[in-house]
Amino acid sequence: MNYLKHILFALVILAPSCLKAQLPASHKEGELEWYTDLLKANDISKAKHKPVFAFFTGSDWCGWCRKLHMEVFEKPEFVKWAKKNVVLLELDFPRAKTLAPELVQQNSSLQQAFQVRGYPTVWLFFMNKNTDSATYAINPLGSLGYPAGAEKGKEEVKFLEEANALLAKMPAK
Repeated sequence: MNYLKHILFALVILAPSCLKAQLPASHKEGELEWYTDLLKANDISKAKHKPVFAFFTGSDWCGWCRKLHMEVFEKPEFVKWAKKNVVLLELDFPRAKTLAPELVQQNSSLQQAFQVRGYPTVWLFFMNKNTDSATYAINPLGSLGYPAGAEKGKEEVKFLEEANALLAKMPAK
């Protein structure tokens, strides 16, 4: 995945200020703050030295995405883990609801950059800005999906084990 280290995001350079003002996505878990704006999530990621946890979802049509929410993201263990370890970014690809054009462009660019082919997909990564060219490079830690093969009722345990394995790849502060 070295190619991701050098991907340039024109949309980030040209992103209108209205995208920066986007509020976090609302979710049932309420305790977690999900962002929809990559730049906002990246700013927080940098400030807190935590990777971005990018959740690629089809919120209004993807059954496995809803299942991941119910069986992992809404569990107290995940909420505690997420608050401690990551900055949450939702990248939605709905069919029945309309997103702002800037959000559609951002989400599509990230979908292409990470070569996401199915949902749900989660990528953990850091972004670094090249101040000379005003572009960003992605430094991926790895990806996750629904925790297949997990013991029924313990899906969050397997998911968090896999997520912690990705966090172990983080460079030292």
